[in-house]
Amino acid sequence: MRRLASAQDIVEHFARIESELADAAELDELFEDDDQAGTELDRLIARAESDLVALEERGMFCSPEDARSAILSIHPGAGGTESCDWVGMLYRMYTHYLERRELKYRVLDIQPNEEAGFKDVTLEVTGANAYGLLKSEAGVHRLVRTSPFDANGRRHTTFAAVAVYPEVEEVEVEINPNDLRIDTFRAGGHGGQNVNKVSSAVRITHTPTGLVVVCQNERSQLQNKQNALKILRARIHNRLRSEQDEQLRHLEEAKTDIAWGHQIRSYVLFPYQLVKDHRTDVETHDVDGVLAGAIEPFVHAFLTRPAKTGLDTAAKSAKKGSAGTGPG
Repeated sequence: MRRLASAQDIVEHFARIESELADAAELDELFEDDDQAGTELDRLIARAESDLVALEERGMFCSPEDARSAILSIHPGAGGTESCDWVGMLYRMYTHYLERRELKYRVLDIQPNEEAGFKDVTLEVTGANAYGLLKSEAGVHRLVRTSPFDANGRRHTTFAAVAVYPEVEEVEVEINPNDLRIDTFRAGGHGGQNVNKVSSAVRITHTPTGLVVVCQNERSQLQNKQNALKILRARIHNRLRSEQDEQLRHLEEAKTDIAWGHQIRSYVLFPYQLVKDHRTDVETHDVDGVLAGAIEPFVHAFLTRPAKTGLDTAAKSAKKGSAGTGPG
């Protein structure tokens, strides 16, 4: 069914591009010297180009996991309220992006911070190639700005980690109930009369791997448990896959250190405005647009970047080696 939905999506995109180009050609032929028609023509061409980019991205989804739904989590780095506020900014950026791409999302868990932002956010994202689109966002995101929480108005550098996992079915990852330690506790934050009165929040610890998942967003303990198990399955699946894939293991190691040297993208708001992806070198000065969800150029550049080969790595190593052999 996933393969069928993906194929239908490609056909629909192709048909829409054909229709847009046909409308543009007809408009150009009938109203060649009309300024108002020229504006409409530019709009049609821009939309066709956008759909063509989206269709090109579909060709980059070669992994069976790309068509799956995704679980996206955002975690703050060190920095207290500043980092939690950065998590809130990223949460808004991604929800706006998902709406732009017509992807549906559901909040599995969200833990508000007392002063601002969130201590943790986890979303379930569904739609065509949800994981294929969002996997580009996995890594550390760095923010540089004048902190609104600093009375002296000093510049702060803040980090947050984004983790993205393909959603897996229960039959794909078998979890032994004896390997789980399940604790319940009273949820915090807003949520009605049963908050802080009923132990609806759930913490699940997978003892063989040490993975811990906490869910407290739902009022029902059963629903929180189901959401926690869904996240846990995805994380276990990712751990098993990472053990077989060196590149993914390096990514997991990078995410454990939410600090300097591991960021995949920098968002500079002060003293100048620039968003730059350090993997593809794509950058833009439209910081407000990016934080409002316009991250398509970064996603597209990541999906269409040339694959690194062993020859590339060897060439870089040889270059580094030769750089240190000169005199002085």
